[in-house]
Amino acid sequence: MVTMVKRQFPRPSEILELMHFKKPEFNAKRRRLASALTIHDLRDIAKRRTPKAAFDYTDGAAEGEISLARARQAFEDVEFHPSVLRDVSQVDMSCTIFGGPSALPFGIAPTGFTRLMHTEGEMAGASAAGAAGIPFTLSTLGTTSIEAVKEANPAGRNWFQLYVMRDREISYELTRRAAAAGFDTLFFTVDTPVAGARLRDKRNGFSIPPQLSLGTIANAIPRPWWWWDFLTTPKLEFASLKSTGGTVGELLDAAMDPTISFADLDIIRVIWPGQLVVKGVQSVADAEALAAAGIDGIVLSNHGGRQLDRAPIPFHLLPAVVKAVGNDIEVTVDTGIMNGADVVAAIALGAGFTLIGRAYLYGLMAGGRAGVDRAIEILTGEVERTMKLLGAHSVAELEPGHVTQLARLVPRRP
Repeated sequence: MVTMVKRQFPRPSEILELMHFKKPEFNAKRRRLASALTIHDLRDIAKRRTPKAAFDYTDGAAEGEISLARARQAFEDVEFHPSVLRDVSQVDMSCTIFGGPSALPFGIAPTGFTRLMHTEGEMAGASAAGAAGIPFTLSTLGTTSIEAVKEANPAGRNWFQLYVMRDREISYELTRRAAAAGFDTLFFTVDTPVAGARLRDKRNGFSIPPQLSLGTIANAIPRPWWWWDFLTTPKLEFASLKSTGGTVGELLDAAMDPTISFADLDIIRVIWPGQLVVKGVQSVADAEALAAAGIDGIVLSNHGGRQLDRAPIPFHLLPAVVKAVGNDIEVTVDTGIMNGADVVAAIALGAGFTLIGRAYLYGLMAGGRAGVDRAIEILTGEVERTMKLLGAHSVAELEPGHVTQLARLVPRRP
């Protein structure tokens, strides 16, 4: 027997119940940032709004960009194992790292040339980090001074990333300045004995200040806002190094020193009064050696894929490194994080903390300080949702049983 649906003329009152119009947003920046639901959405906006050379400097990596692609793929190749029937109406995303608190299990990684992406640069990153209660890390090659970052984030946690310059006194003075400004953690960076081959930058003729050509002018025509900001704000330069003289190329060359050694680490340890962390560790053996040397922490990192292409994947190294040294030093991880679920997976496998670089810069390019706020907001929502779906009430409850790293790249037996 076939039952026929009874039909009737639509009633206006019932139609109106189904129609709810969104309040229009007339502010273009707020409208475009609200439309971004993921970090990838922010990347798309950033690409539309930023000249190619500046965008590619952020987005690109070394040589064939294999390391970066593999790092991102590693986070996607994760299987979560949730627990059910847990009251997760409230979750605690806070943690303690390098002797101090963070409201979230991620902070902002050091990035160079930052004001090239957006004129607000490190000021936007530091102030947004302070508002969110997470650490901000300033690069030696930052475009805002140590002291200005402190002013932008006076009550928050500021960290400093140090390159050991060929002229060691430059590095020593930067270390002293960061300490005097109240920065509490120093990232001693070890994965840059020489510069990686960043081919996008070479093809774009990347430099600071940007060099005009017919190509760059043509690319800039649909992005007048970027050039207006660039031309009407203070000169773009390495803020902490401007007193050292030399061209940009000479400064970059000076920042990469193949003679860096444990002896340099020992000297910095004497100068630096706060937490000393080594960034750029890429093997269990090196992690063990650094733990034996008594440093406070390490960052598993291949420099965002910007140095050695086909380098080890930090996320893949994480379980073995934590097993080897996790009781002796704090282990942090970066490279490839584009989603709050990536953060949760890293914490579950033993990382004490994670760092975001490109994810924050995409937000910066998409909308300055407001864009950084949006990037942090997106990642925070993803972390919270993932924890609730896993049945974890706090960051401390995340453990290896929550995550399986699926094997895609398996070493061949000799």
